Amino acid sequence: MNKRIDLHMHSLFSDGELLPSELARRAANLNHEVIAITDHVDYSNVEQIPQIQKAIDDINANWNIKVVLGAEVTHVPTESIDRVAKKAKDLGAQIVVVHGETLNEPVIEGTNYAAVNSEYVDILGHPGLITYEEAQIAKENGIYLEISARSGHCLGNGHVANIASEVGNKLLVNTDTHSPDNLITFEKSYEIALGAGLSKKEAMAAIVDNPRELLKSKGIL
Repeated sequence: MNKRIDLHMHSLFSDGELLPSELARRAANLNHEVIAITDHVDYSNVEQIPQIQKAIDDINANWNIKVVLGAEVTHVPTESIDRVAKKAKDLGAQIVVVHGETLNEPVIEGTNYAAVNSEYVDILGHPGLITYEEAQIAKENGIYLEISARSGHCLGNGHVANIASEVGNKLLVNTDTHSPDNLITFEKSYEIALGAGLSKKEAMAAIVDNPRELLKSKGIL
């Protein structure tokens, strides 16, 4: 049976509802192999990233699920994205997501462009109407684009899938989990990928091959 990997989740250390341990337990119950806890950060709280490392270490030592410390750079000035992402990495975040220009939030224009130009960013989350140029830069810089399972953020999935197919970007299917009902099964993630317009082969790459490749590049798998 395939196990799920989700590299975009939130705990109550930002705006999620669950402690890291409960988030991991619920994910393990839905057959997740790896999750990344990527709580929202800007300059006000980026220094707090290491706070959950002890909980992550405890989970990884005792349960059959791998939890990765990450961060999501969220609604910061475009001029600050690279610096905040670097700070997050310096503080131990292994996966850095940038909160992209989703269609259902007033994300400042230029966020996608700043994110794909940063060497410290791994994933551009829910990038909305990402441009061809931005997608090309993301590909050149090895930044993965997200197909989102989250309500509202999923509105751009078709566009993201279409442009990624043209450019050759690597995609991930993430939930952006904030509450228990946001967690999904492997089968549901496959359906979401197909619903975005991916072929069966592309869907399997987005939910199996690409996340594993990213984690292996970090020495996590």
